[in-house]
Amino acid sequence: MSTHHEPPPPAPRTDGLPWTAGDALLAVGAAVLDLLGYTVGGPDGSRPVALTALVLLVLAAMPLLTRRRYPLASLAVVLVLGLALNLSGPVPHHFNCTLCVALFAVARSRGLAVAAPAGLAAVAVPLVGPGHPLPPPVGDVAANVLAAALVILAAEVLKRWQQEVEVRRRLLADRAVAQERRRIARELHDIVAHHITTMQLMAGGARANLGRDTEVVRDALVTLEGSGRMALREMRQLLDVLRAGDALEEADGVPAAPQPGVGHLEGLVEESRRAGLPTEFAVLGEERPLPPSTGLAVFRIVQESLTNTRKHAGPAQARVLLTYHPDRVTVEVSDNGAAVPADALVGALAGAGGAAAPGAGRSGYGLIGMRERVALQGGSLVAGGVDGGGFRVVASLPVAPAGGEERLG
Repeated sequence: MSTHHEPPPPAPRTDGLPWTAGDALLAVGAAVLDLLGYTVGGPDGSRPVALTALVLLVLAAMPLLTRRRYPLASLAVVLVLGLALNLSGPVPHHFNCTLCVALFAVARSRGLAVAAPAGLAAVAVPLVGPGHPLPPPVGDVAANVLAAALVILAAEVLKRWQQEVEVRRRLLADRAVAQERRRIARELHDIVAHHITTMQLMAGGARANLGRDTEVVRDALVTLEGSGRMALREMRQLLDVLRAGDALEEADGVPAAPQPGVGHLEGLVEESRRAGLPTEFAVLGEERPLPPSTGLAVFRIVQESLTNTRKHAGPAQARVLLTYHPDRVTVEVSDNGAAVPADALVGALAGAGGAAAPGAGRSGYGLIGMRERVALQGGSLVAGGVDGGGFRVVASLPVAPAGGEERLG
């Protein structure tokens, strides 16, 4: 047994009127059509038009102004005024425009259990009045029944269609929320994994040099402080995104910092050097502005790759190569560190639809996150061991050609 949920009434207008301009236009249009239908040729084709009938036709359309908020009451008033019109003199006994609109509003807002009796009442009222034979002709009854059935059917079809649209809208909204959660989780992983790893290494270096080399300890503590400050700033950016639209954020008044991009790679490489990983950085090709999303993806790939190198490669050297091509940008991060069994990486990337080079690998959510970033940009990612030891990550991201319309700063 299906249940019917009535839609909530429309929000009240700020000017105090319980109807909208569209409701007023609909009521006027229904009244005009009914007046035209009544006056053309007179009520029975020969008699003059009665002023009382004209007034009642106009009054019968007025309840349509409140049909959204009070559909049953509006239909009841329309039926009462229609009965009064029939009793005032001979009129055509058929569905007029006002009655169709009022019945449609009831069928839209109520279930069939209410719409069916309302339709029967709408069928019967136009057949009552002087000059109408009893019982009414079968043809007149059949015409009114067909008209009522079509009105109710149209309302049901529209209602089902709107429900399906609402379901699809909610599914799309849920999917968007899930994607946003994944993006935030990926950002948090990148921030925490990189900065906390750097802070851990710097804290260990400072502890190992206590009482021996104060300059090394001071540099380590400065790097530790900078990494902590950067982590807090980036995590605050994510929290600001989650709190978008909140009055607390508006009261804060602090503008969000721009997302990191390729312009921040030198600072990232310098931080890696201070953390104890000798890192080279080179740029090939003609540099040009990249879309913010592409620049952020490049930055996060380099950040995660250098973090993995410091965590898993042992004593090693790293190299970051950024290459600008006419229609894409390629970033490569490689090291000559110790190889780690590739089983975990192959399983993780294969399950996520990525590519893993044979030989050696490093597992974890970071590689999966890099693959997802590249997939969102429509690019490709290869990660795996290299001959002679070490590890390499290569990501290729499509971008608009230099001078193209889609070029962004």
